[in-house]
Amino acid sequence: MALVLGFAAPSMAQGKVKLAYVEWDCAAASTNLVKAVLEEKMGYDVDILPVTAAAMWMAVGTGDVDGMVTAWLPVTHADYLEQVKGKAEDLGPIVGGAKLGWAVPSYVEIDSIADLNDNADKFNGKIIGIDPGAGLMRLSEEAMEEYDLSNFELMEGSGSTMTAALGNAVDNNEWVVVTAWSPHWMFGRWQLKYLDDPKGVLGEEEKIHTIVRNGLKEDMPEVYAFLDRFSYESPDQLQALMAWNEEEGADRYENAKRFIAEYPELVESWLP
Repeated sequence: MALVLGFAAPSMAQGKVKLAYVEWDCAAASTNLVKAVLEEKMGYDVDILPVTAAAMWMAVGTGDVDGMVTAWLPVTHADYLEQVKGKAEDLGPIVGGAKLGWAVPSYVEIDSIADLNDNADKFNGKIIGIDPGAGLMRLSEEAMEEYDLSNFELMEGSGSTMTAALGNAVDNNEWVVVTAWSPHWMFGRWQLKYLDDPKGVLGEEEKIHTIVRNGLKEDMPEVYAFLDRFSYESPDQLQALMAWNEEEGADRYENAKRFIAEYPELVESWLP
């Protein structure tokens, strides 16, 4: 049963909850949403700690934090999961449809990476990438070789330069291909599609899971029950929340409260 039904904070907190996350758009959105539900609906005091992916997993495994809602499985974070085996509990997915790939605006008239070379001129011979150290860029370099994309150059940059180039191309109805991942707010803002990857170089679909420390079920059964129930009905809901967070002057926590207000039945289903 929810202890608090509105947004008014209760007079006495139920306890302190600590969550770790990585400064990825999807992770920040979901973590702030969990924080908002725990504070606004259930009366807990929540600290959210931005760290690296490795530190996030380690903190859950050592019990320094209570949990996190941004584990990419079964592949991306498989090594981290193995390292905390027996020290943490996987509560299952909060959303499916997580993947890496190359995306184009929906008006682009090809559907496969294999068709890129024949249309290089329409893309100005460029694949718009992100940070050179990102795993997605390493996979993209492999895709360049596997598909023999000799007419293209993989452009290094950042997440923000990639979305800026994408937005500019969409505004001008131009063809563009970008290194992409979802959930991401850009799929909430623009009509995009992933190019098929028949060789499977960029990986298969993944899910984002909740992981909690051992003992949380006994120490904080309400928190455990909520985290066990927390999930989106579709990736579109998470991407919409992420898109709100990209608006000028956006506040992640306030947008989390907005989500609670706009999806009352979904939020109610999470409450123990």
